[in-house]
Amino acid sequence: MLSDNVYREKKMPGAMSYIWQRLHKDILAMVGLYGVLMLIVLCLFGELIAPYQLDQQFLGYQLLPPSWSRHGDVSFFLGTDDLGRDLLSRLLNGAAPTFGAALLVTLAAALCGTLLGLLAGVSHGLRSAALNHLLDTLLAIPSLLLAIIVVAFLGPRLEHAMFAIWLALLPRMVHTIYRTVHDELEKEYVIAARLDGASTAYILWNGLLPNIAPVLVTEFTRSLSMAIMDIAALGFLNLGAQMPSPEWGSMLGDSLELLYVAPWSVMLPGAAIMISVLLVNLLGDGLYRAISTGDE
Repeated sequence: MLSDNVYREKKMPGAMSYIWQRLHKDILAMVGLYGVLMLIVLCLFGELIAPYQLDQQFLGYQLLPPSWSRHGDVSFFLGTDDLGRDLLSRLLNGAAPTFGAALLVTLAAALCGTLLGLLAGVSHGLRSAALNHLLDTLLAIPSLLLAIIVVAFLGPRLEHAMFAIWLALLPRMVHTIYRTVHDELEKEYVIAARLDGASTAYILWNGLLPNIAPVLVTEFTRSLSMAIMDIAALGFLNLGAQMPSPEWGSMLGDSLELLYVAPWSVMLPGAAIMISVLLVNLLGDGLYRAISTGDE
């Protein structure tokens, strides 16, 4: 039997550089990349960038329209809400409890899901079949419904909403990795590696992971989009972040009754959610194309 050092996965020299070149030529992917980086910066420094304090109220300036409107004020670029709070400041501060929380939840689900999926993918027999049926059962429950059930049991808080969404994302992540690994293990290069004496751990790290990278990228970005919408949905239903939190879904639900009086107070947080999901999907599609092309 040969050692693990004999087995080497075929890789193009400078694969990461080639992937970056492919990504850099994709205009939509770069828009998504820079947009996601900007959202991460807002998560970290949104409070410092905001022109006013989060809950600072300005008496006599309630429900001001954006500054480009005829009745707007240049001091409040995106207008104010019904309590006289600057909407731009609240939207900037809301990036952390919406996008930042979704990113943390998705990273945690991706790490746990990849590990469990790899372990499940290399299992066989009754254990593999039982796990597959269990995952199929969990996937039959909509993620948002499962999150609502968990939050209703634990109580309405952002931390509880994050935990609930992690629980909702994990089965889907595990199932995707499990099915991909299970199919990949049947391919010829894995069989050849086993005949050369490569261990299962070596095959997983040097063979499977590089080849399932497009699937991982796609699943991660899709899960991130779902996490953003689920956190916003729970906030909208008053089951997630609680007011006066600037979480975008919570802002949307709180200002819904003002739709006909101050439509900007509803449209702005809704647009922030929509743009965040769009940027994540643009980046995910671009990465998938770049990695898939790089593997050919």
